[in-house]
Amino acid sequence: MTDLVIRALDERDAPLFDTLPDPLDQRGAHRLTRHRPDWKRVALRAGRVVARGAWWGGPDDRSPLTVDWFDVADGEEEAGAELLRTAPWRVGLELTLPTGWRDDPVRRAAAEARFAAARAAGYALLVERYRYRWTRACGLPERPGRLRFAPEPDDGVFLDALRRIHAGTLDAHARAAIAGGGSERAAREELDFLHWFPSPRAWWQVARTPDGDLAGIHVPAHNPDSPCVAFVGVLPEHRGHGYGFDLLAECTHHLAAHGAESVAAATDQGNAPMVSHFARAAYPVLGERVHFAAG
Repeated sequence: MTDLVIRALDERDAPLFDTLPDPLDQRGAHRLTRHRPDWKRVALRAGRVVARGAWWGGPDDRSPLTVDWFDVADGEEEAGAELLRTAPWRVGLELTLPTGWRDDPVRRAAAEARFAAARAAGYALLVERYRYRWTRACGLPERPGRLRFAPEPDDGVFLDALRRIHAGTLDAHARAAIAGGGSERAAREELDFLHWFPSPRAWWQVARTPDGDLAGIHVPAHNPDSPCVAFVGVLPEHRGHGYGFDLLAECTHHLAAHGAESVAAATDQGNAPMVSHFARAAYPVLGERVHFAAG
């Protein structure tokens, strides 16, 4: 077998990235995503691309936030692993997959080859998520009218809410952050991430019961690619009433009122309450995403 050559791309040779077969339809899944050419890397054998990766972040980020696109050719799992090992950034890995990929032998084999390469590079499975995309054709979800929504300029209110929401959370990323650095650090990291979005801070809202008790928060946002549901969370003492739907409905209405033609969202497949709320709000499942944590 010929030696492997791993290299970064630039504007001039960026088309090399598109020469690998695409059994998982990554091009379709990332049609709205802007990837920087200099954050794309390929592994070549005898001049042929056998693995590729695209790292992603915001337009002002100095380094990427995640590996957003990762592919390997048949039998080239080790080349994919080496591509990840030698990258200058050690960040999480997200594999975008079509719905029902396990039921298609070709797609399942392609996905499992990528999983094997990621594990060989020291990545560990974190969680599998559903991806959603609401459009105006879905119709706006009905507002239950049980909560009172208002902007809240005080970051301290959101920080305290995040600390409390993280208690008993079903979100795997939040649980991993708590395990790695404690609840205070996890809440501050979540707050920092919400500030990362380029949409107005004034969009963030708190939700209160009619008697004024804080029940939850929601953050409508616009990431560098599209409008999105950045965060929905219910405080522990108010769980069990289905308020997650109220927050999601309000978030969707807010984004639509600000011109959104579509809204991206995601939740862990094991988060049964939020899966149910997305279904009730008529958010179609667009696909799946498997998240790996960097070791």
